[in-house]
Amino acid sequence: MEIDLWQAILGVIIGLGLSAACGFRILLPPFLMGLAVKAGMLHLSDGFLWMGSWLAIIAFGVASLFEILAYFIPWVDNMLDTISTPTAIIAGVLVTAAAAGEMTPLLKWSLAVIGGGSAAGLVQGSTVAVRAISTGTTGGLANPLVSLVEVGLAGVMSVVAIVAPVLGAILLVVVIGFAINRILAWRRKKRAKVVVVS
Repeated sequence: MEIDLWQAILGVIIGLGLSAACGFRILLPPFLMGLAVKAGMLHLSDGFLWMGSWLAIIAFGVASLFEILAYFIPWVDNMLDTISTPTAIIAGVLVTAAAAGEMTPLLKWSLAVIGGGSAAGLVQGSTVAVRAISTGTTGGLANPLVSLVEVGLAGVMSVVAIVAPVLGAILLVVVIGFAINRILAWRRKKRAKVVVVS
């Protein structure tokens, strides 16, 4: 199988941007992917063509709406975070593999698992940290605002990754850097609390 190197790199960049967006909202990026496929703006790998079908688009759209609305309910959002981290990682792997284009399965799945899973997991971890801080300091009252920002970031990252992949790669680096910073700050804060209590 002959691989167009530039198309493969572009596909991986798009996939990584979409996987990071899955860290903010799991189902919105696949929904936007499906719409992009229908608009002829994105081509999926073999085995993932179903994601561009109307049935998948409608299913992702409805599920995404429920996910978005559920995150606007304080305390329900914290409960959702417990299942969202592993689910976001799986979604990140799948969207990266779907967007990666035609390459050897070993390379595609290695990039998807290592790159896509990591990007989604890091971003999701940062949202958990931000929401925990918001819940701890405001009793959950500011959580809907956090959710609104997350939805906006998921949408913007998805669209930018598809429409302007190079800009999406820059945005990805910024978001991953922020995610790592938030997670480390949250851990330091938790450790400081443990030291004070003991």
